[in-house]
Amino acid sequence: MIFSRKRAAGRHALDERATNVPETAEDVPPTSVEPARGPYDVTEAPDGVQRLDLGSLQIPAVPEVEVRVQADQQGVVQQVVLVHGQSALQLGVFAAPRSEGIWDEVREEIRQSLLGDGAAAQEATGEYGTELHARVRTEDGLTNLRFVGIDGPRWMVRAVYQGAAATDPAAAGPLARCLDGLVVDRGVEAKPVREPLPLRLPREAGEQAAAADPVAGQADAASAPGNR
Repeated sequence: MIFSRKRAAGRHALDERATNVPETAEDVPPTSVEPARGPYDVTEAPDGVQRLDLGSLQIPAVPEVEVRVQADQQGVVQQVVLVHGQSALQLGVFAAPRSEGIWDEVREEIRQSLLGDGAAAQEATGEYGTELHARVRTEDGLTNLRFVGIDGPRWMVRAVYQGAAATDPAAAGPLARCLDGLVVDRGVEAKPVREPLPLRLPREAGEQAAAADPVAGQADAASAPGNR
């Protein structure tokens, strides 16, 4: 089952914040500091943003970005890929310990795995820190990949760019805005480190699938040997 949604162009409202400066330090109210950009933990995510809710991941609506979600028959999401033009961004989110991040360790394991498969892989510095750039052989020939990891509170997001955005970060454009605005809902349940956090189809996709099942059944019956 594949659910696909393309974001239409449009503007989304931004929160307006007061700019008055208190006269003295005593007048400054205690406030929490909102991160300059995401991926955000659900407790820190800004309000007033339209997002596609996939459970542990909430993807912001960015114009001209198509969200492709592949799920099994039970509605469990196996893969999330965002597409814009000739570039794609695959997203995954995993449980992490409370005390430290795991991207450094995960990145090294990915590098070793790629090298074991004969693929060239090297580290580079990106907007989120150390990335891993690789060139792998696929059925379509050599493909460039750019692995980005972001450690959050008890979670880690792994983002893999393909296409033009893999070799030129400036080409990521709308896909990078999706990553910057991503929201992670880790939940409160204890989970083994590196276990994928659960993802699910959005409600509208479930309704579409349920509506499509009778049609598919009729099509199968019509094509059966006894009905020809």
